[in-house]
Amino acid sequence: MEANTRGTGRLPAAFLTPGSSSFVDFLAEHRPELIPGHRGLPAGAVIEAPHGTTIVAAVFDGGVVIAGDRRATMGNVIAQRDMEKVFPADEYSAVGIAGTAGLAIEMVRLFQLELEHYEKIEGAVLSLEGKANRLTAMIRGNLGMAMQGLAVVPLFAGYDLDLGRGRIFNYDVTGGRSEERGFAATGSGSVFARGSMKKLYRDGLTADQAAMLVVQALYDAADDDSATGGPDLARKIFPIVSLITEDGFRRLTDAEVTEIAVAITDERRSHPNGPQAPLL
Repeated sequence: MEANTRGTGRLPAAFLTPGSSSFVDFLAEHRPELIPGHRGLPAGAVIEAPHGTTIVAAVFDGGVVIAGDRRATMGNVIAQRDMEKVFPADEYSAVGIAGTAGLAIEMVRLFQLELEHYEKIEGAVLSLEGKANRLTAMIRGNLGMAMQGLAVVPLFAGYDLDLGRGRIFNYDVTGGRSEERGFAATGSGSVFARGSMKKLYRDGLTADQAAMLVVQALYDAADDDSATGGPDLARKIFPIVSLITEDGFRRLTDAEVTEIAVAITDERRSHPNGPQAPLL
C-alpha cells in the first residue's frame, strides 16, 4: 500500500475511504500491529515491567479533580520517582493510569487520538458517556496482554457538558466500567486512598478543598503501600493534580501543589494519621 504511493504525494487509499469515526477501528483494519493489545508475548515469556500507582479522583461543586502519585515500581524496586500518571484526554476529560506503565501511556496516547479523530470526522465533541465507552473498548482489547501480566487499569474523569457536573468512571482489567459517586481510587494503594477519602469527603466541596482531599488520600496511601510515593520534599517531587470544570482541563502548577503538600506534611508532624472525621 505504501510502496504504490511513495514519492507520488498521494495518500494511500485507506486514508481516502469513508469508514468509522473510530481511529482504533481504522488501525485495527489497516495497521493492527500498532494497537497495544494486538501484540503478544512469546509463549512462556515473563516481563518485569515498571508499574504505576496510585490514582484518585473526587467530585466537587463545578467539576472534578484527578490526581496521581509519581512512583513507578518494578517488583520491590523503585523504577522511577517522578513518573507522570495523569493526562488530559481532551479539553474536558482526563485519564489516570495504573498498571504496566509503558503500555498504559501508549493506550492513553491512542485514546487521545481516538477522541480527536472522532471530533474531526463528526464535527462534534463526543459525550462524556461516549468517551467512557470508547475507553472500555480499548481496555477490553488489551485483555490478552492483561492475562499475560501486562494489565492497564485507568481511572477516567471529566466534566459532563450536558449534565453540568463532574463524573468519575472506574474500570477493571476486562473493561468492566462503573461510575463512582463522589470519589474513587485505583492502583495498589487504592484501598488506603479510598478509606482516607471516605473519611473526609462530603458534598459541596470547593475546588481547593477537593485538591487538598486527594493529596491527603495519596499521602495516606503512601503511608501503607510501598508502591505509592508520597510527597518528596527533599527532591521536590509532588503528586500531579488536575482540575476539570466547564472551563476545561487545568493542571495545577508546581507551586500550587507544593503549597498543598507542604501544608499537609507540616500538619502530619503533629497528627501523623491525618485529619479525623468529626464524630456526631
